[in-house]
Amino acid sequence: MSILLSPVHHARSFLFTPASRPERFAKALASEADCIIIDLEDAVGVDSKDSARAQLAQHLPLMTPGQRARTVVRVNAIGTPWHEADIALLRDWTHQDVTVMLPKSEDADALRHVADQLGRHARLIALIESLAGLDAANALASAPQVVRLAFGHLDFQLDLGMRASPDEPELAFARNALVAASRRAGLPAPIDGVTTRTDDAERLAADTRRARAFGFGGKLCIHPNQVVGVNEVMGDTEDEKAWAHRVIEEAAKHGGAAFRLDGRMVDLPVIRAAEAIVERTRR
Repeated sequence: MSILLSPVHHARSFLFTPASRPERFAKALASEADCIIIDLEDAVGVDSKDSARAQLAQHLPLMTPGQRARTVVRVNAIGTPWHEADIALLRDWTHQDVTVMLPKSEDADALRHVADQLGRHARLIALIESLAGLDAANALASAPQVVRLAFGHLDFQLDLGMRASPDEPELAFARNALVAASRRAGLPAPIDGVTTRTDDAERLAADTRRARAFGFGGKLCIHPNQVVGVNEVMGDTEDEKAWAHRVIEEAAKHGGAAFRLDGRMVDLPVIRAAEAIVERTRR
């Protein structure tokens, strides 16, 4: 199934905001974050799950179409008491460009079931947080309606009993696997995990540079202060911007047909990637 491209496909920064704090939604959307993640999972206490979902239901109709296209909702994991109600709410919004992030993604069949429940317009981000998820990365990336993979590296370490050092060379095998799985499936570059220090710009920059060096195209943020730093490091170079403009110019001459540029085949996905670079430049 073909899924139309949205800001989620090529977003650099994803800013978390709790679903239980709806007064923060507009502020998050007004930030420089490419996308926001309204969190029904870890950011919401057990006793507040139902009220947070109700608050989200009240605020989704207040968003503009452009805001909804930049909105991801992290639902509660499959098998939890709140998952089905989360999916039932979002079934009405996936056809209006709201994307769903599924935590603890480990089973491609289960992911397909979620996609079936949400409808044919749904876009899914599979959040990989365990060894089982990593083992299934290729199948998850190839599942219908999955548009990106994301790495929950903190839970991943807990699952394996790891204590990674600050530069996290211990996690290189997992990062390589997610980038490779995304490439095999033809997905945009995956999204790396959070930097827990919100007051350390150097740590954030180092973590983001590492993510980009591995081939990640985005990063999860837990504080608005992190967004600009992530966007700068994950941003496009002048050479990349020039390339994007050349691709779009040549595409216009070829009327949508595939063509070669600098020895590389350029087809629709490459053109869409170039368009995303140009759009980010305009923003």
